[in-house]
Amino acid sequence: MKQFDIPTFYRSSFISEIKESRKITDPRKKDFTPTTLDFGPIKVLIARHFGFCYGVENAIEIAYKAVEENPGKNIYLLSQMIHNPKVNHDLRAMGINFIMDTQGNQFISWDQIQKDDIVIIPAFGTTIEVEELLKDKGVELKQYDTTCPFVTKVWKQSEKLGKKDYTVIIHGKHKHEETRATFSHSSQYAKSIVVRDMDEAEQLGSFMMGQMDLDRFHEVFANQVSDGFDPKKDLDRVGVVNQTTMLASDTQAIADYFKGVMVDRFGEDQAKEHFADTRDTLCYATNDNQQATYGLLEEEADVAFVVGGFNSSNTSHLVELCEEKLPTYFISSGEELLSKDKIRHFDFHTKQMKQTENYLPDLEPLKIILTSGASCPDAVVDGVLDRLLSFFEIKRSKEEILNEIRMN
Repeated sequence: MKQFDIPTFYRSSFISEIKESRKITDPRKKDFTPTTLDFGPIKVLIARHFGFCYGVENAIEIAYKAVEENPGKNIYLLSQMIHNPKVNHDLRAMGINFIMDTQGNQFISWDQIQKDDIVIIPAFGTTIEVEELLKDKGVELKQYDTTCPFVTKVWKQSEKLGKKDYTVIIHGKHKHEETRATFSHSSQYAKSIVVRDMDEAEQLGSFMMGQMDLDRFHEVFANQVSDGFDPKKDLDRVGVVNQTTMLASDTQAIADYFKGVMVDRFGEDQAKEHFADTRDTLCYATNDNQQATYGLLEEEADVAFVVGGFNSSNTSHLVELCEEKLPTYFISSGEELLSKDKIRHFDFHTKQMKQTENYLPDLEPLKIILTSGASCPDAVVDGVLDRLLSFFEIKRSKEEILNEIRMN
């Protein structure tokens, strides 16, 4: 796989060596068991896969290159490059101006953007409408387009479905940048509708089965359907794609559900004509991180820490998985570990920061799960590890543990 030129301060020699050792012993990614780091009073279970993915490293490399290659020019980023506060803070510090927030609200007027300005497209991609607006201004977009290839894969799948007269059902959060981009591209070729979760899928299925009236359909799916969408005729042939950071198991369950609806409506023999087998459009990194989290949760542990941006979809899904088994804290850096007895963390259910006391169980050895989302630098995860270690009188150093890994 390509090696990207990203700033060394995002990397961690400790974590990078652990990751590299796992790649050597498991080159085909068949083993999702965690790496156990035994420091004596605490044992830290590190996920098999976590942190920066191909798309994120590609985006960061292109953004830094844009700054290096264009001294003196105005450099803009459509919205957050990725959902990580440190990376976005660093980009702003380099002089990159953000045009919009993650919801599409303008910070900078389009009138301010000129032909010779540099505009970077973030890893989530952007909408056809924004692309056309910038092209009309004469802005060059291809050179600094960081759209993740797994996102464009979804767009291509949507195009194929549309050309075969299927309606595209997008499993995603309709306000998320990636889903807005996918919806825009999909709508160029196919009737499209967004469903957030199984609850919305079942409501759509209820309409397809004649159990929901048209007014209720428009109430539930307002702003989630493409122009000219006619639910009475556009739901006879469907295929499912997804926002690449959604839970793979949820996307598969939704696809299976709609396949079942078509079997009920048209019979087993005719269902293949009405439901397209799109296979999974989830990106490999999201899938690897989720599988690695399942591997973590097969181990006995006392508490979990998931590190990443609080608006990161793929990170929040890792939190969801961990919460099902044990106390889980969603943090963006080691600074939120205020002390051994107090933590500041994010509750993604309420979208609020919380402060919790006595968050570390009084056990020895204390078994801790540690992982992060695909947009989180390894250096940030290492900072969380160091902060946790500072609370204990550890019996083995990180260097001793690395030496043991090297010998194995």
